[in-house]
Amino acid sequence: MKFGPIPTSEARDAILAHSQPLASGKLSKGHRLQADDLARLQAEEVTTVIVCRLEPGDLMEDEAADRLSAAIDRRGLIRSPASTGRVNFYASANGLFRANKTLVDRFNAVDPAITLACLADRRDVRAGDLVATVKIIPLAVAGACVSEALAILQEGIAFEVTPYRPHRVHLVATELPSLKPSVLDKTARVLEARLSPSGSRLASEQRVPHRADAVADAIRASLKDRAAEDGPPLIIVFGASAVADADDVIPSAIRLAGGVVDQVGLPVDPGNLLVLGHVEGVPVIGAPGCARSPKENGFDWVLNGILAGHTPDRVEMTGWGVGGLLMEIPSRPLPRQSATKDVDPAALGLVVLAAGRASRMGEGGRHKLLAEFEGEPLVRRSVRQAIEAGVGPVTVITGHRSDEVTAALSGLAAEVTENTEFASGMATSLKAGLAAVEAKGLPGMMVLLADMPNVSSADIAALTRAYAKSGGKAIVRAVSDGQRGNPVILPAATFEALKALEGDIGARPVIESAGLAVIDVEIGPAARLDVDTPEAILAAGGILKG
Repeated sequence: MKFGPIPTSEARDAILAHSQPLASGKLSKGHRLQADDLARLQAEEVTTVIVCRLEPGDLMEDEAADRLSAAIDRRGLIRSPASTGRVNFYASANGLFRANKTLVDRFNAVDPAITLACLADRRDVRAGDLVATVKIIPLAVAGACVSEALAILQEGIAFEVTPYRPHRVHLVATELPSLKPSVLDKTARVLEARLSPSGSRLASEQRVPHRADAVADAIRASLKDRAAEDGPPLIIVFGASAVADADDVIPSAIRLAGGVVDQVGLPVDPGNLLVLGHVEGVPVIGAPGCARSPKENGFDWVLNGILAGHTPDRVEMTGWGVGGLLMEIPSRPLPRQSATKDVDPAALGLVVLAAGRASRMGEGGRHKLLAEFEGEPLVRRSVRQAIEAGVGPVTVITGHRSDEVTAALSGLAAEVTENTEFASGMATSLKAGLAAVEAKGLPGMMVLLADMPNVSSADIAALTRAYAKSGGKAIVRAVSDGQRGNPVILPAATFEALKALEGDIGARPVIESAGLAVIDVEIGPAARLDVDTPEAILAAGGILKG
């Protein structure tokens, strides 16, 4: 592929490398230029365009991405269509994500234009989660490189999701006078929550003295249930005190019950004090104390492997040290807690941004959000439309002249949050809104701008329907005649990137780099009409107030 600027007169059949704005309508990136396109460009005195021109054997980005992704064994995966050189893979079921780092690294070494990014090995995933993406970076790539990358993919499984299999789980908990019964009750509840994504159930619970013989008897009693037809058995032992030695209560009990201790200790923190063994082919996990908490720890790694039909051996577990430090990471969510909530994956919180300084209204000028449209303050009009759409709870982020803006919202069923750092830029308001959405346990956020008078509740509902149709996995944005505008819906996959934003910028860089499908919903001129100046307010039919 040849890339670079050429005279417009010589650009027929070349492919635009960048979008070209024109008064007569934009020519999009990737568009193959024809005679009428060149006439339009020349009529508007565009004498040079940046293009790519294919050479023999080159493949366009979507064709290359489609060929490569089609060669990936789709075990536990759903593949998206190719778009802008990208194909995404999603988990088709709750399960354990496995990745072959050696093969993926070799694939990525073929050519910088051909990339494959995926989750880390052994990640616990839910049906519909984005797990991997194939991306062709330029508009076209050499066919020989695609063939070389294809050959590597055909050597093995680059990545897969192994679905969880329901198990019958037997809980054995030891007791000491110092251990409150409420702790044992909580342990059972947390374990049930961990088992829920796999469809496993707690088949029995035994509470016994903290002695090896008592635990061994409980293990043998659990083995009597091994012939049940609704899933293989698994025994989990929670000790009243931590395992301190290979001859401590739990490992000794496994041996007394006629079993084998495979591993005592784990290079994962939290989760070091884990025991893994088996009795008559049934796995027995001696859970570390940290497994009484829903936070991710080494117990999850071992449990998920077993639930996915892959009981880890000693060699694998001793290789978990790199990446095994899980403690003291404030940004790490509690995946097990969120996974057990009965939340629609397309559920939304609506955030109305109303914190800006209205600097274009002039020094000491009136506040644009207090201007009246049809007798109603603009900010109230915008928030009311969001509420009347009836698609989720509404939070308003205020800042500049917060008291007056809040007063204009009196009586509306919306939560108001003041952003005291609004002067630092829009990013602080976005993050304040996101915090409100996450606090409600919602997996998606619609961002609305309070200075857009013509965005209606029907427009908001249309965007929400498109988002629901995607299963809460795509970015959805309003457009006017194909030009991007607002509002925009951002799924949970973008949340961490939103938290990293700084300064006076919105969500655009996150949208462009997220690697998610973007669905454009045409709502007409309302998507691009915001009123930032006194003239714009008057032209839109408003009356200056405040």
